[in-house]
Amino acid sequence: MHLIYKVLDGFSDRVGRVVCWFALAMVLIQFTLVIMRYVYSASNFMSLSTLWWQESIVYLHGSLIMFGVAYTYLHNGHVRVDIFYRDASPRRQDWTDLIGCLLFLLPVCYLIWWSALPSVMNSWRILERSQETSGIPYRYLLRTTVLVMSVLLALQALSTALKATLRLLGHQVDDPFRGEESLD
Repeated sequence: MHLIYKVLDGFSDRVGRVVCWFALAMVLIQFTLVIMRYVYSASNFMSLSTLWWQESIVYLHGSLIMFGVAYTYLHNGHVRVDIFYRDASPRRQDWTDLIGCLLFLLPVCYLIWWSALPSVMNSWRILERSQETSGIPYRYLLRTTVLVMSVLLALQALSTALKATLRLLGHQVDDPFRGEESLD
């Protein structure tokens, strides 16, 4: 049981640490676009249109958010109403986490996955492209990130629920992320 939550937590942490570099990529691409467009009046960069590069920023931004959701949840970075949780005992926090995951978060993940699936399947069926001829021809990949996000978040919710259950049953849980207030 301990191996399961450690693997899930490690996976969420690694995915988050990889996609955090998307933010730097967005800044560098945007900076390059501004220089190329306003200093050199260029409409292409590295054989790709500036529109392609602008769309790549949107893809990176969407991917950063979608793939970073589980990482943020693992590190307690999501906004929540801490009126009761912050001052609650560790046992009450575990009950809150367990009930919240089972009754709210996992059903919401399923609802997101279920409602996005037809759109994503249709997008793959027609190999949806950018509406602009010089744009990125892989819009279906961007749509797929919604499904990936719901799976990543559900896996992290399962890990959180498992850790809370183990603690409630009196087991020692090695959870280096518990109690974090900010991201490093």
